[in-house]
Amino acid sequence: MYKKVVLSSLLLLAGFASAQEQVVNLYSARHYQTDEKLYSDFTKATGIKVNRVDADDAGILARLKAEGAASPADVILLVDAARLWKGDTDGLFKPIKSPALEAAIPAKLRAKETAEGTTWFGFSTRARVVVFDKLKVKKADVDTYEKLADPKNKGLLCTRSGAHPYNLSLFGAVTEHIGEAKAEQWLKGLVANMARDPKGGDSDQIKAVASGECGIALTNTYYLARIMRSNAPDDKVVADRVGVVFPNQDSWGTHVNIAGAAVAKNAKNTANAVKFMEYLASPSAQEYFANGNNEWAAVPGLGVSNPALKAMSPSGNGSFKSETIPISAVGNNQLKVQQMLDRVGYK
Repeated sequence: MYKKVVLSSLLLLAGFASAQEQVVNLYSARHYQTDEKLYSDFTKATGIKVNRVDADDAGILARLKAEGAASPADVILLVDAARLWKGDTDGLFKPIKSPALEAAIPAKLRAKETAEGTTWFGFSTRARVVVFDKLKVKKADVDTYEKLADPKNKGLLCTRSGAHPYNLSLFGAVTEHIGEAKAEQWLKGLVANMARDPKGGDSDQIKAVASGECGIALTNTYYLARIMRSNAPDDKVVADRVGVVFPNQDSWGTHVNIAGAAVAKNAKNTANAVKFMEYLASPSAQEYFANGNNEWAAVPGLGVSNPALKAMSPSGNGSFKSETIPISAVGNNQLKVQQMLDRVGYK
């Protein structure tokens, strides 16, 4: 009997210890080896174990909807402002109040604050730039987004689908800068200047410029940085052939997008989720988070160590003039942009 009582007690204690284990359940659209260091360092510093589920942005949002209140997710990590906006408008995120995050992350890189708190925060940024064929195109002819629609660039432009979130975010930003009427005319000009129908991803656009199929293309900076840092002979040929422009340096600045995180609406470990997000804003985590995908840190004042980002930037040290409009405002223009794309025939 005594042995049975002891055994029962031990089992109860083991169950209690298991129940007391500190965890944070992460749904992540980021799949970079450097992030493993992020998670292990967080666990070492806090004792909170990170349980991760990997999927793409759309898959994560669909899963959250399907799981509903039964979802185990605590933190949602997405790689595009348009998708963060979509998750927010679909009511999938929980507002939080964190003085640490509000102090670290600029207001333009987070959701609009409400009385309940803020739903999402950006933790890294990338620029949407223009790459051009140095043998065919003058840099001065593509140094603003507006010039991409100029008739002088007819038959030169290549992009991925206009409905892709990266382009939706850019087009939403341009709409915020110049207004809906002018933005629609601009989009119409882009369509008129296409070298071919939109297809492929950003890397495909860069390579199409290098091959001579296109003269101009839009890309996120991290795609170009990957090619610049590659040791593959084919990538070196591409890097040598294309030039890069950070548009609108003399006006509103280059469009930037973000990777960011939110606390899931039905999070069971909210306090741990907030601790994890606050950790992502720390200087050491910011370096891992940004460099893992050749991006810039979201927290101001942190230096740039990435050689490709330094080399491609107008300053040569990684800095450039970025737009100052709130990312949340860009998201609010998504539906307008999608309707404009349909009207102008942007595929």
